[in-house]
Amino acid sequence: MQTTIKSPVSFAGIGLHTGHPVRATLRPAAAEYGIWFRRADLSDVDTLIAARWDSVDPMDRCTRLSNASGVSVSTVEHVMAALAGCGIHNAIVDVDGPELPVLDGSAAGFVSAIVARGLRKLDAPVRVLRIVKPVEVREGEGWARLDPADSLEIDFTIDFPDEAIGRQQKRLDMANGAFVRELCAARTFGRLSDVEMLRANGLARGGSLDNAIVVDGGRVLNPGGLRHEDEPVRHKMLDALGDLSLAGAPLIGRYTGHRAGHALTNRLLHAVFAQPGATRMETCDADMARRLPGMGVRRADVPVLARAA
Repeated sequence: MQTTIKSPVSFAGIGLHTGHPVRATLRPAAAEYGIWFRRADLSDVDTLIAARWDSVDPMDRCTRLSNASGVSVSTVEHVMAALAGCGIHNAIVDVDGPELPVLDGSAAGFVSAIVARGLRKLDAPVRVLRIVKPVEVREGEGWARLDPADSLEIDFTIDFPDEAIGRQQKRLDMANGAFVRELCAARTFGRLSDVEMLRANGLARGGSLDNAIVVDGGRVLNPGGLRHEDEPVRHKMLDALGDLSLAGAPLIGRYTGHRAGHALTNRLLHAVFAQPGATRMETCDADMARRLPGMGVRRADVPVLARAA
């Protein structure tokens, strides 16, 4: 059955790109509503923005959604990954600025709050999009692909010249709470030279060692180091789940990304929906439901909640 969050929960922080304080509130929604963002700071304009692949403004450093009135909200990928990874199908996200709070640079804060609140089942079946034909897009050295599979799998490879990152590859089946256990705490990352360039151009004003991993050659500059030896590739997988969740329904297929980013994953969704017969809509039976990312999530899977138990 479809789900929503049991009760509203709010998040406060700063925007990664603007550096301004921002607050977001995740609210329950009815069956078949889907996921929508709403700009609570605006009036006299359409403030609702659909969390869908065809609402995306292509960007490399984050995912930004906009509506026909030009109202937008950016850095939605972490909360979208949390919603998908916790099995929420319907919700509205109120935000009082142009981007979501970055929190600690991962999805852990969103996940912890969602799991602590709990989910409410709704009287409607879950429908999934099954990939039935391979689809691939390429750009330079990067490529992304979706293939048929029995569940949602993510296989990601990154390759950076910095010794602190290097080449990393990881593959996970997203079933049975794997996202919550393995990926949700992985933080966004950047190279010191890139961070300095972005700030010189008025970008990433809210970025700090409190909400991003920063590397310089072979050094990790964060005092606490990495949460996982392969934290960077785990974060890219987190981003991929968030971006894939914009398909409009849970995907059943294998996503493979090689040096891929937000824009390339969105191009892949465009290619999927442009190819006749690449997907098939199916209603979940019990066996299929068990293979969806949000099934099997427990409080003990979230480290902060496990410690508080």
